[in-house]
Amino acid sequence: MRDIIKQHIPAKTLNTLRSTRDWCERFPEDISAACHPWRSDSRRKLQTYHNRYRGKRCFVIGNGPSLKNTDLGKLKDEYTFGMNRIYLMFQELGFPTSFLVCVNDLVIEQTVDDMQHLDIPRFFSWRSRKWLKPADKLHFLHTTYTGPKFARDASGRLWEGATVTYVCLQLAYYFGFDKVVLIGVDHNFVTKGKPNTTVVSEGDDPNHFHPAYFGKGFRWQLPDLETSELAYGLAKQAFEADGRQIVDATVGGKLTVFPKVKYDELF
Repeated sequence: MRDIIKQHIPAKTLNTLRSTRDWCERFPEDISAACHPWRSDSRRKLQTYHNRYRGKRCFVIGNGPSLKNTDLGKLKDEYTFGMNRIYLMFQELGFPTSFLVCVNDLVIEQTVDDMQHLDIPRFFSWRSRKWLKPADKLHFLHTTYTGPKFARDASGRLWEGATVTYVCLQLAYYFGFDKVVLIGVDHNFVTKGKPNTTVVSEGDDPNHFHPAYFGKGFRWQLPDLETSELAYGLAKQAFEADGRQIVDATVGGKLTVFPKVKYDELF
């Protein structure tokens, strides 16, 4: 049936139909994100970040095993975006990241106490209002699974691109950072399977910097690396069109979208 539809309906029409369907599915959440007082407060707080860091550089820190081979002490005086359970390394590191971003429902639901009480600027999906409550340094982002785009205005809707790293790149753009350096974005998982499938860890986590990151009994979703690469391509285009840059300093990383640089040579 799909082949028959593709043969008789122009590709442009099919794309329009898909976009319309996506919009219809998002509509209830879009309305809530537009009208709810918690989101109104978050939009106001987000707007204070717009271009605040123009001319600066930042590091977007993934959670891959390569972080164990990266001298993170060099980042003490840098602007940093941490993701998901990056806080597991804060005590050993001796300082927190400048920002924390998390948009995955399973991660937020299972770590809600940690996420609620971290004392750094935090950015979560609007869906997370089911578990998190408003706070001074807590911001609700209107992120969605569908409707691919690169959002230049982070106070509006952001496409997740199958990875929280992509949300960080959109925030970094909105905040005004001229150069973004990726580290710990290994883009490689030992655990294999159908993308987006929910699985339960049976032991120590081999895919992240800490064995308890998604430790035994933790529910998580297998990565969708193909969609992530499409999203990274959109980010690369947006930054370069504005005379800005994203580079990848991940030690041994498998991602090939961004120019590679050596981490130690950045300091």
